[in-house]
Amino acid sequence: MKLLSSLTSLILALPIAAQIPQPTAEHVKLAEFTGIWDATLNYTDTDGKPAQSKGAMIRKQPMGSFWLVDKFQAQIMGMQHIGLGTTGFDPVKKKYVSTWVDSMSPNLLVTEGTFDKSGKILTMTGMGPGPDGTPIEHRVITTIKNKDTHVMVMSADNPKGRAQPKLTITYKRRVKAIDKVPGK
Repeated sequence: MKLLSSLTSLILALPIAAQIPQPTAEHVKLAEFTGIWDATLNYTDTDGKPAQSKGAMIRKQPMGSFWLVDKFQAQIMGMQHIGLGTTGFDPVKKKYVSTWVDSMSPNLLVTEGTFDKSGKILTMTGMGPGPDGTPIEHRVITTIKNKDTHVMVMSADNPKGRAQPKLTITYKRRVKAIDKVPGK
């Protein structure tokens, strides 16, 4: 009880601004990604042939401006694929940081990166397992074509150490019929 009382006194003695960090411009930029997005996936199947499937991504900021939370769902190679991700901005590293888990991998992928000077291309990199389990660098490059179209290309190093695209997803924001009314 004495410890709780001491902690309460300490918290009350701190200025409010020191207790609660405020979102930066980089955090606020994450709001551009919120919404429901239809996804068209292009990838190479297990036979090495080009394949395409459809999916959807719901992107929300349920904890305020600091974190973007993604829920992804698609059919890939005839299997249900579900993924969950988080993206935020780390003001100490001065980089965007991201995590990703999904139903097709037992591994957590952690990436970090920055937007280019135009603010339209976000490049994230991180180490993850390759086909044989050996750690290799993964790159996720998201290009903002416009407010309603984003293209994400995921690549990983091939055995020669060169980036090889593995997956391209074109996201199109779902727009409500009411949003299409002229003059709105």
